[in-house]
Amino acid sequence: MDLGSCYLGGNADAVEFCPHRPFRHVLAAATYTLQEQGGERQDRAGSVSLFAVDAGEEDAPRRLRLLHTVETAGVFDMKWSPVAPLLAQADAHGRLALWRLEQEDGSDKGAVLRDVCSGDISSSMCLFVDWNQTAKALSVGLSDGSLSVVSMREDRLEVSEQWTAHQYEVWTCYFDRANPHLLYSGSDDCSFSCWDLRQNPSNAVFQNKKSHNMGVCCIAQNPLEGNMLLTGSYDEFLRVWDIRSMVKPVNVKSLNLGGGVWRIKYHPLIADVVLAACMHNGFAIVKVGTGDAAVVETYCKHESLAYGADWQISEGAEQNKNFSVVATCSFYDRLLRVWQPENLGNL
Repeated sequence: MDLGSCYLGGNADAVEFCPHRPFRHVLAAATYTLQEQGGERQDRAGSVSLFAVDAGEEDAPRRLRLLHTVETAGVFDMKWSPVAPLLAQADAHGRLALWRLEQEDGSDKGAVLRDVCSGDISSSMCLFVDWNQTAKALSVGLSDGSLSVVSMREDRLEVSEQWTAHQYEVWTCYFDRANPHLLYSGSDDCSFSCWDLRQNPSNAVFQNKKSHNMGVCCIAQNPLEGNMLLTGSYDEFLRVWDIRSMVKPVNVKSLNLGGGVWRIKYHPLIADVVLAACMHNGFAIVKVGTGDAAVVETYCKHESLAYGADWQISEGAEQNKNFSVVATCSFYDRLLRVWQPENLGNL
């Protein structure tokens, strides 16, 4: 069921619901737009907008309300801290920025982003960002094939490690949720890799260069079963990995989703249910538990590349798992949509 939609001021590429009370109604949506400035000059501009999402609101226009927008460099990715309402933004100017979400004028519904700090990570573009579970460090994937590990130092960011991890763009990086010294990465060079941060990081735990036929775009770990890892690729396959043998993980099942798998997000409450952004083939909800992986539901109301996708963590969903809310966005048509899946009750 559709709850609301709107057009953003630039090409839409990322959406992230805040997981922290009292801001669980707040959705961040980011844009990245390449602007011609005459001659051969180009600028990569962007924005981060905050919306209030209230699925229980009877007045449809109020289910999705714009709260606040900040203009930025072009945003490739953003993530909320796992411990506080801090938003990390990876941008096209090679910078990582942190924003604090605060209530506006004491209102329980209003919210604004306040600048905390930012830092130059690289002369290359920052394509992806992930927090470790203590929120004391972040990992950043770079367009030149490098990985960075960035430490939080009170009011500043400090690059603690940076190394050439891949031949081409690092589209994704992901801290192991149970073993924060392990960092996974995926790249346009078709490689799915893991790095042990306790050692020289240029020495990989493993590098799988054979399983993916095209670039590796996203990685996600099952929150209830840490030995299960997912990868998504431009080759249109969602792959499920058993990582108990860390030196050589096993690809236990695969599913073709009909479009490049750009983002995957586990449902916050229902085990083995995943939301996938499938680029040219819209969005899919997939069951990846016992048995074969299978598509439960598709959503094809976007007219352009399906890029951003996330689940809302809400009190309504905690009381009734069928009451799940999803935000999705598509790139060239600049469209943001908020909707409720219809088939989760059958799982």
